[in-house]
Amino acid sequence: MESINNLVSQVNAFAWGPPMLLLLGCTGVFLTVGTLFVSWRKIPYAFKLLFDTKETEGEGEIKPFNALMTALSATVGTGNIAGVATAIALGGPGAIFYMWLIALFGMATKYAEAVCAVTYRETDANNNYVGGPMYYLKNGVGEKFPAMGKYLGYAFAIFGAFAAFGIGNAVQVNSMADALNTNFDLPTWVTGVVVAALVGFVILGGIRRIGDVAGKLVPTMIVLYIGAGLIVLIINASKIPDAFGLIFYHAFNPAAAAGGFAGAAVAAAIRFGVARGVFSNESGLGSAAIAHAAAKTNNPVKQGLIAMLGTFIDTLIVCTITALCIITSGEWLSGVSGASLTSNAFGSAFGGGNYVVTVALVVFAFTTILGWSYYGERCWEFLFHEKSVVIYRIFWVLAALLFANLKIDFVWNLADTLNGLMAVPNLIGLLILSPMIFKITKEYFAEH
Repeated sequence: MESINNLVSQVNAFAWGPPMLLLLGCTGVFLTVGTLFVSWRKIPYAFKLLFDTKETEGEGEIKPFNALMTALSATVGTGNIAGVATAIALGGPGAIFYMWLIALFGMATKYAEAVCAVTYRETDANNNYVGGPMYYLKNGVGEKFPAMGKYLGYAFAIFGAFAAFGIGNAVQVNSMADALNTNFDLPTWVTGVVVAALVGFVILGGIRRIGDVAGKLVPTMIVLYIGAGLIVLIINASKIPDAFGLIFYHAFNPAAAAGGFAGAAVAAAIRFGVARGVFSNESGLGSAAIAHAAAKTNNPVKQGLIAMLGTFIDTLIVCTITALCIITSGEWLSGVSGASLTSNAFGSAFGGGNYVVTVALVVFAFTTILGWSYYGERCWEFLFHEKSVVIYRIFWVLAALLFANLKIDFVWNLADTLNGLMAVPNLIGLLILSPMIFKITKEYFAEH
């Protein structure tokens, strides 16, 4: 087992190493420039589309709003609470600057993924709309390079189907069980049973039920979490200018060791800021495109614009709130990392703040399990057959029950590796399909 874990760690070093992070960044820059900065210029227009009830016209299964909430359900979670804290603990405040940077360019990547997902989606034997990287690799890339498109599509589906069990199930339910046990003395097996039952009820209803639940739960929890974060920032208002000063200064200058903080070089700020940013918003991994492929829409560009808001909300809003709470509290110097650091930051500002973080972590983790269950089963369906999806769902529920009570270090390592490897075929596909993306973007805005 140790030798296998070492092998996985070596692959992980590539999957989340400098070459991959550089590829993610360069692809984002290329798509941003190629679409003439649509992902920056059209943010207000994208929000208008999101809340426009007329935008439910077109073929698809769920409202564009619910497609975004399903995608957000899979991204807003441990990355926003624990991931941001880890980035600061290991890379210093400067890591947040690079988290912002990768998100700004990642918005174009997310836009491109959704455009391709809607353009090349299919209907299965049950008349359900299915799509995502595996389909735009097979149908889009496959038009020019048939063999490449086929193999890239299968590679993505294999990585996605198995990575989902780790990153979208094991890590989430285990984090929930640990947090509830630590803060409320709730036995881990109870968490496993309750989560398995709730997840089973939701996912057996398919994308429509997942979308309905996510459409209500995700925005409510985001608003409550941001509200609690704003309370912390109001209490620490006098320290906010200094917090921004630390972020920008240490983006280009090393952060010296102080208190329990071990110090961090600029290279560490770049590495952990970019890596945790991508982990949080998943731009470039292609996962969110699977949800957006099911949206009711009459134009791929419209859903692409709505999709890019996922990165904007996840990183530029929620992650920023978390980061400022941690830095203004001074807790980032304590030497604590992960969700505990965020919890301490909230708790130092007002009584019960740590419980707010715990509840947010539990709810976000639950919605992440729902979102990734859909991603995983769509990858499974691509590999096998829609009739076998029920098998995947059964395994998914059993996994939630099992992983609440197990140590998951190896599972986390393997899932994190497969999660990163998902980006390889996806980014290749986006670069090959970029002329089509640029063309239909130009045509759409010539008419609007």
